[in-house]
Amino acid sequence: MTYLLALDQGTTSSRAMVFDGDGRVCGVAQQSFAQHFPRPGWVEHDPDEILRTQLDCARAALADAGIAAGALAAVGIANQRETTLLWERATGRAVAPAIVWQDRRTAAECDRLRAAGHAEAIRTRTGLEIDAYFSATKLAWLLEHVPGARERAEAGELAFGTVDSWLVWHLTGGACHVTDVGNASRTMLFNLRTLAWEEELLRLLRIPAAVLPRVVDSSGVVGETRPEILGAAVPIAGIGGDQQAATVGQACFAPGMAKNTYGTGCFLLMNTGGEPVSSANRLLSTVGWRAAGQTTYALEGSIFMAGAVVQWLRDELGLVRHAAEIEALAARVPDSGGVVLVPAFTGLGAPHWDAYARGTMLGLTRGSSAAHIARAALESIALQTVDLVAAMDRDGAGPLTELRVDGGAAANDLLMQMQADLLGVPVVRPRMLETTALGAAYLAGLGVGVWSGPDEVAAHWHAEHRFEPAMPAAAREEAVARWRRAVERARGWAEA
Repeated sequence: MTYLLALDQGTTSSRAMVFDGDGRVCGVAQQSFAQHFPRPGWVEHDPDEILRTQLDCARAALADAGIAAGALAAVGIANQRETTLLWERATGRAVAPAIVWQDRRTAAECDRLRAAGHAEAIRTRTGLEIDAYFSATKLAWLLEHVPGARERAEAGELAFGTVDSWLVWHLTGGACHVTDVGNASRTMLFNLRTLAWEEELLRLLRIPAAVLPRVVDSSGVVGETRPEILGAAVPIAGIGGDQQAATVGQACFAPGMAKNTYGTGCFLLMNTGGEPVSSANRLLSTVGWRAAGQTTYALEGSIFMAGAVVQWLRDELGLVRHAAEIEALAARVPDSGGVVLVPAFTGLGAPHWDAYARGTMLGLTRGSSAAHIARAALESIALQTVDLVAAMDRDGAGPLTELRVDGGAAANDLLMQMQADLLGVPVVRPRMLETTALGAAYLAGLGVGVWSGPDEVAAHWHAEHRFEPAMPAAAREEAVARWRRAVERARGWAEA
């Protein structure tokens, strides 16, 4: 029997899953870890806690599957993207907390870069908008604010990486300082066309090249785990940012196919084939993955608040005790009663890219209830996705004919029906919702020959439910127009 271990290191938890050669789950383990908010707009993780929880989960998943590490064909890694770490090469010790992708501390620096006229050059080279979301300004901040960091980085003593690099470094005992092309393309330091670090951007942000990881394929052996970590030396053969991995897990291998992951944030990726699509509508051009030297690109829209909206209703407003209760609460009313929630708690992502937008609730009346607010919250997730699809259509990447969905909130039938209704296209949920971990396993399996190619992987994908749009076109247009009016009122709120 062939087994693959997927390490799925996410924003709020670490997870590990063991899959067999048919893509079936054989073992799973998950641990949450702490979120740190030292100042308004700052979000940090403890790098050691990321590593500890991920390794604990890897060992527990193997135990759950009843296998030893020696039975594994390979390990694959999927990771929260853009989160930035800096550590000592000599010891592997992080020199500062990890700056999480949600962190906004460098928003003012991004404003400065835009004001200096760098936006078009950065967009052309990297496919990205200038935003605090990406790793570049986070790394520049660490080099500036950690005592001695810039000098040590220039001397080759420090290593930068996103979470994939951090995990591979420690899994291999410091033998491999790498990142895959997909993660590299999320740093705002990587040229989409040359597939190399962009020297002009390194100079602009005063980042020494010595600190950067080596860029490798997403599928293919990059190193081996140290035997004492899992119990055997196992090839590390797949690396993908969580959204790229989920796109592989959804078998979106043909241009025009798209998936949407409903996690902490919401991320819509459309396969655009072997050439990057330049967006005129402030979407992101990104590398999907590279295997056997062949690069697949994607067009992406990133939403900062999706499942996190439900967490807010639970933790801060106390409307529900458990996130799963939100569907029943929202279903108590036939519509939101005119209530519109714009969940811009950490700004707005694509296609607005407004770091100063803030959460807004409009349309409240004396009759507005917890159920109306819950329904407006679910609608806000679906409506943000409508904005992304509309932007993709304007970029010529559509039209979208169906949307494959995954992530925790994809289990919410009411939300998925809202999504189909507001998009006007079918929404298809697969049997396996954990497509991020599955995609990491697929990348690793392809990297060591468990599967011959994408067609064999795609044969494992099966639909569990298909949600057909049922909302009249006029009602859809009215809902979208009301949403866009509300978004305009949320924008720029936190500007000085």
